[in-house]
Amino acid sequence: DYLVAGRETHPFFMAMSYGAAFISTSALVGFGGIAGQFGMGLLWLVFMNIAFGILIAFIWFGRRTRAMGVALGAATFPEFIGKRFHSNGLRLFIGAVICIFIPLYSSVVLLGGARFLQEVMMIPYSWALGIFAAVVAVYVIFGGLKGVMYVDALMGSVMIGGMLLLLVLC
Repeated sequence: DYLVAGRETHPFFMAMSYGAAFISTSALVGFGGIAGQFGMGLLWLVFMNIAFGILIAFIWFGRRTRAMGVALGAATFPEFIGKRFHSNGLRLFIGAVICIFIPLYSSVVLLGGARFLQEVMMIPYSWALGIFAAVVAVYVIFGGLKGVMYVDALMGSVMIGGMLLLLVLC
């Protein structure tokens, strides 16, 4: 239940969580800055990421992947791939990639959040990093995947609302 959110997560929360993690605020803000520098045509990359990376992935592949995962009895992505392709080595490799690179990515996000708090709220960097890490740790440790998905879904909703607001204002 802790790792797979009880397999009862509503598709809206799952999609919003995936979208927020896949696109992320850094991509939205980063692409906006790059588009300002190199031209607005670059924003089609953001649109295509959202259209193909999120919408089509969930609509086209989501149900089939879910059904295969349940049929295989897989609880995690590495387990799913390992059972699907009958390869323990592939399962171990994907698990190792996740264990190595997710903490690296997460640390960069935490560092960026701490810099944001430092600049905007004038909090010393070490305090900002500690506060940010503590908040994330609380909802991850106590909430498991459900906690992560609900927070991500909220952030995805904020991102969509912000994009729509910017679209109207611009």
